[in-house]
Amino acid sequence: MLRSLAVFLLTLRVLAAQNTLPDADQKLARQICQEMVESRTGYTTGSTTPLVEALAARFKAAGFPAADIFVGGAAPKKANLVVRYRGSGTRKPILLLAHLDVVEALREDWTMDPFVFSEKDGYFYGRGTADDKAQASIWVANLIKFKREGFRPSRDIIVALTADEEGGGPFNGVDWLLKNHRELIDAEFALNEGARGMLINGKRVSNEIGLAEKGFSNFRFEVRNKGGHSARPVPDNAIYHLAAALSRLATHSFPMELTDVTRVYFRQLAKVETGQLAIDLAQLAEGNQAAMEKIAATSAPLNAMLRTTCVATLLEGGHAENALPQLAAANINCRILPTDTIANVLSVLKQVAGDKVTVTVTKDEGSSPASPLRPDVLKAFERLTDIMWPGVIAVPSMAVGGSDSRYLRVLGIPSYGAQGLFIDRDDVRAHGRDERMLVRSYYEGQKFLYELVKSLSSEQ
Repeated sequence: MLRSLAVFLLTLRVLAAQNTLPDADQKLARQICQEMVESRTGYTTGSTTPLVEALAARFKAAGFPAADIFVGGAAPKKANLVVRYRGSGTRKPILLLAHLDVVEALREDWTMDPFVFSEKDGYFYGRGTADDKAQASIWVANLIKFKREGFRPSRDIIVALTADEEGGGPFNGVDWLLKNHRELIDAEFALNEGARGMLINGKRVSNEIGLAEKGFSNFRFEVRNKGGHSARPVPDNAIYHLAAALSRLATHSFPMELTDVTRVYFRQLAKVETGQLAIDLAQLAEGNQAAMEKIAATSAPLNAMLRTTCVATLLEGGHAENALPQLAAANINCRILPTDTIANVLSVLKQVAGDKVTVTVTKDEGSSPASPLRPDVLKAFERLTDIMWPGVIAVPSMAVGGSDSRYLRVLGIPSYGAQGLFIDRDDVRAHGRDERMLVRSYYEGQKFLYELVKSLSSEQ
C-alpha cells in the first residue's frame, strides 16, 4: 500500500512538473511579479516610469544590448518599455504586449494591502495580479529565459510593456508608440491579454483565444435646472428627472446578436457543459431566440457576449444641502458590439433618457476589426492546450472589456488574446477588491506562454 502511494505521488509530481518550467524559472517570474505589484502604477496616482527603469536594468543585466532596449512615453510618469530579442529575421517579428498600469485600489476597501504582493491559500494577491502584471511578468521572465538558453528564433521577439491601458487618452502607451515609434513594435501579429482559461468549480474547462472585443464609449446624461430654495420644492427637479431616466436605462436591453466569433464561442462552450445548459447553448449558437433570452437572463457574462450593454457608473448633482439642484448628471459606460455603432447607441439612449435629459458622447474609443483566425496561431494554441490540459477545449472568443489590441488591429497588426491563465468563471476580481491569481495557474501560464511563443518563433 505504501509503495503504491509513493508511486502515485511521484506520478503526480512528474505530471505537475510537465506543466511548469523549472524552479529557477518560476522563482524569477515570481520575483518580477512581486516587483511589479509592489510598484505604484495606478492610472491616476501612480507612475510606470520607475518600474520601467528597473525592468530595463534587469534586461541589461541579463545581457540584452542597450540598443535593443527602449524607454520612453508621452509624459514623464508614463514611460513604456520595449525590448527586442533578435532572431534570424526569416519571418516578421512577434509582439508580446502587456500593460503595467493598474486600476486604483484603496487599502480600506481590501482585506490586505493591495500593493503588497502576498501568497495565501494557493493564490497570489495584489493589485494587478490578474490585470495585467501576471502576463507582463511572464513575458519578462520568459524573454530572459530565451536569452539564457541561447534560443535562436526565426523572428525577432518584441516585448512591449506599456502605460495607461486602463485609462486610454493621450498617454496610452500603445497608441503613442504606434504614432511615434511604430518601427519598435511593428510585427506580423501580437499576443496580448483579452482572453483567459475558465475554471468551473475548480475544474479547467476551456482555454480562450481572443479574436475581437467590444467597443468602449462613455455618454453623459445631464439635466440642468434653475434651482431654488429647498423649503419650496417643485416637481421640476433635476435629480428626479435624472433618476427617472436611469430607472428606464436599468430596465432597457439592447437587441441580441451573434457575431462570427461569438457563434463559434457558444458552439464550443456547449461541448463542455452538460444537461439542459448544453442544449440551450447549442441552440443559442444557431440563433434560437428563446435560448438566447434564457441564457442572457441567467448569466451576466454571457449576456454581455450577446448584446451592447450600457450602465451608469458615476453620479453628480446638487450644489447645497438646502437648495434645489441646478445640475444632475451621470456617466453611462457602454460596451458596444462590433456589429453595432455609436450613432445607434446614442439614438437609443436619447429615447430611453427622455426629453428632460440631454445625452452626449464624452468618450468614443472606436471599434476595431476582428483578428483573422490564423491557422498557425490557432494550431499551436490548440496543440499546447491539449498537451497541458487534456480534455480542455480551445475556444475563440470576444472580449467584453477593452484592451490595447484595438490600436493594433485598426492599423493592420492582428492581435490575439492568449494567456493560459485560468480564472474562476464566477469569481473574477480584476478591477475589484482582493484581486488574485491562482499560484498553479500562474506557473502553468508561464509554461504555456513559453511554449506558445517558442512554437510560433522556431525555424520552420
